[in-house]
Amino acid sequence: MNNKIKNHVVIISMAVLVAVLSVLCFFGPKPDFLDAERRDPAAFPELSVDSIMKDGAEYSDSFMSKFETYSLDTFPFRDFFRTVKAICANYIFGQMDNNNIFIADGYAAEMQESISDESLEHAAERITFIYEQFLKDKGIKPYLSIIPDKAYFIAEESGHLSMDYDAFVSRMTDSLSFAEYIDIFPTLSLEDYYKTDTHWRQEQLGDTAKLLAESMGVPYSGEFDVHLLDHPFYGVYYGQAALPMPAEDMYYLTSPTWQDLKVYDYQNNREISVYDMEKAVGKDPYDMYLSGELSKVTIENPDALTDKELVIFRDSFGRSIIPLLADSYAKITVIDIRYIPNSAFLGSWVDFENQDVLFLYSTLVLNQSSEMK
Repeated sequence: MNNKIKNHVVIISMAVLVAVLSVLCFFGPKPDFLDAERRDPAAFPELSVDSIMKDGAEYSDSFMSKFETYSLDTFPFRDFFRTVKAICANYIFGQMDNNNIFIADGYAAEMQESISDESLEHAAERITFIYEQFLKDKGIKPYLSIIPDKAYFIAEESGHLSMDYDAFVSRMTDSLSFAEYIDIFPTLSLEDYYKTDTHWRQEQLGDTAKLLAESMGVPYSGEFDVHLLDHPFYGVYYGQAALPMPAEDMYYLTSPTWQDLKVYDYQNNREISVYDMEKAVGKDPYDMYLSGELSKVTIENPDALTDKELVIFRDSFGRSIIPLLADSYAKITVIDIRYIPNSAFLGSWVDFENQDVLFLYSTLVLNQSSEMK
């Protein structure tokens, strides 16, 4: 085969490939959900003269900008090409991260390079508001505990940039000096986190839950039965990193004292279980813990070791550790202020009177706290 024929074959092949991909782009099936990234794909943008003419500072709201996002989200064989790109970037060109996610010792973690002063100030302002409005006049001294993200354990050792976690904690505790700080960092290690997800593993949190309970002056039994979830778990970093990683086992704990446990979801006005087994086989199995992202949940245990009550303000990390405290408190009220209209409504949600109050937040949320209301 001479060079002329070879050139024609290459040109025709490329033309056919471009034509097939173009047809699939415009007329092929569109995904309803991007499973790997756990989000909805971008919708086809509205076409108008105004949206076409936007440029400069307004470009991100223009038709072409939105169409670019739409085309990337609906491109044929999108996940395959993302994986190929990630493998080349990481293993051939030696890139340190992909989509701001890096992998070290088999664990995927998000790059956390700097502290957002604005975000920490906002988080401290929202927590201070709750204290001054609902706790201070009642003589309630709250507790504060900060959950380190996975990068705390592996970033520096693997040669990645890492923020100053000591400074991070100091800024929060200084801003929230009215709260007694419970340092759970020493109770945790890298193995206490999922390899493919942001979150920690419930079956590994016994020491952490015990420290929280004892620091708040309540007993902790630590007697749990461990159950393996019969469903493979792929965490959020699995899709974001776009790199091949094996599925993980997922476990959940139960206690003999939970037979008469009552769990109520006030957001949807219904009784629920500690674990939602339908969500355990859904898009994000971690949502099985306390039925996912809900604004207010109560857990009542008539067989608890005390008659005390706990009010806990938390993010998604809290969902898996809170059940471990159900033996220690007769009632636990769980609040996520990211899903309420405004913290000012809390007075009608909770009758603050002689409870223990714990603010339990991860560094990931505190460093991106705009959703805390």
